[in-house]
Amino acid sequence: MTDHERGARVLLSRVVEPGDEVCGRWIRETGPREAVRWLSGGEGRPRGMTDARWAGLRARAERADPERDLARAREAGVRYVCPGDPEWPAQLDDLEDGRPIGLWVRGTSSLRIWALRSVAVVGARACTEYGAHMAATLGAGLAERGWVVVSGGAYGIDGAAHRGALGAGGATVAVLACGVDRPYPRGHTQLITRIAEQGLVVGELPPGEHPTPSRFILRNRVIAALTRGTVVVEAAYRSGALVTARAAQRLGRFTMGVPGPATSSLSAGVHELLRGEAVLVTDAAEVAELAGDMGELAPERRGPVLPRDLLAPGAKRVLAALPARRPAPVTEIARTAATSTDDAVGRLYELRALGFVERHGDGWKLTRQATTSVRDDREGR
Repeated sequence: MTDHERGARVLLSRVVEPGDEVCGRWIRETGPREAVRWLSGGEGRPRGMTDARWAGLRARAERADPERDLARAREAGVRYVCPGDPEWPAQLDDLEDGRPIGLWVRGTSSLRIWALRSVAVVGARACTEYGAHMAATLGAGLAERGWVVVSGGAYGIDGAAHRGALGAGGATVAVLACGVDRPYPRGHTQLITRIAEQGLVVGELPPGEHPTPSRFILRNRVIAALTRGTVVVEAAYRSGALVTARAAQRLGRFTMGVPGPATSSLSAGVHELLRGEAVLVTDAAEVAELAGDMGELAPERRGPVLPRDLLAPGAKRVLAALPARRPAPVTEIARTAATSTDDAVGRLYELRALGFVERHGDGWKLTRQATTSVRDDREGR
């Protein structure tokens, strides 16, 4: 990447809005330097662009000063990473003509290396305590497993995920919808500063640029493309987090959702995702199993081991054959358990030694402890 081409991309980042596919195709076809020449008064205009829009781009270009932007970035400890640079994450190229012209990066680590093993954790800004707890737990658990947690630096789920990763001493990346030299939201200035010190703060917009609603939405495609998968923790039907998840699906990334109460409107969007192609996850191990390498498996999930679980299959059948509230003769027990009388007698004495049954005259009955155990087993509790 030559200094001239880098300067051209810096100028274009001031002129072209993030995710503009018309301009992205134009820049790809002509090259950044030729695109700048057109903006500076040269002949030509991108295909499919109106007079009014072209005039607006040229007016922006007249005010752009790439040298000033680069100097301001250096003062803030920010560098500009372009396609073709060693630090450029190649997976962003999956966005095709919608890929960033370049990325402003604040922090010392390599964005390309960190993005290779990263997961996005996104969700509602006005989250519940449950959502914040799950996001922080996921962030910490993923960080402990060597994953980089990527989010948008916003209030709610984003902030909880970042804090979880930082608290575990791990790596996290905040992708902003404004210049990386001006933390947004203001209430997260301390958090974003800490992320820049311990992780990375990334954005498409040049220094000093402010966020807008459309920039928040378009920022989400970068989060989706940068990571191996996206986990949504709490999202209503209309939510920017769902935009990230759907972008991840279009790009062939893993899409995951953390379920919430069926009555919660903040989980309605997540549940809609889970009814589609998204995968339900409940902890970091399950996220890593899906997005990680072969053999990176979550532990097998099972309930507590009960004494009856340790019985041999024949003993379990005899135990299940005893009535819950009355003694039964051996012949009845054997018939219900589909075994011989001799085998049933042997199994009953074995079960008596273990405290499951007791003898009453010529019959056998469950002990009080076993009665509850067997009833729960029959009811599938």
